[in-house]
Amino acid sequence: MRTLNGKLVLFVLAFLAALAAFWVGQMLRADHSSANRVHTLIHSQLDLDADQKARIAQLEEAFAGQRATLEGNLRTANAELAQAIDREHRYGPKVAQAIDKCHAAMGSLQKATLQHIFAIRAVLRPDQARRLDATVASALTDPATN
Repeated sequence: MRTLNGKLVLFVLAFLAALAAFWVGQMLRADHSSANRVHTLIHSQLDLDADQKARIAQLEEAFAGQRATLEGNLRTANAELAQAIDREHRYGPKVAQAIDKCHAAMGSLQKATLQHIFAIRAVLRPDQARRLDATVASALTDPATN
């Protein structure tokens, strides 16, 4: 009987870890899909002048390191969630704390990404900014990416 209970607990833990990984993957996939739409618009469809291209390139270079750090924080938070699930085997205080840390990491990444988009927006002409606004709004509300 102990072996059966142990296998059942192991199965439940593996299932929960897989579910958490799937959820995080969906969040990141949606973020990348939306980001790709915005990136394509900026670099292929806005007819940027040379000065705009140079200024946006500087913004993107600065943001790349910040984004990598924030994504690393999210991966760390997800690993801590998996460990908490493994330790508690239930929705206990360590799991709840780890979930809060995941949400904080995702929020920090989203805030930094929007700050980056607004910095790019400041480089654009009004007609270009309107197109960027429309693309961002569409990316955030499109059920296919959310």
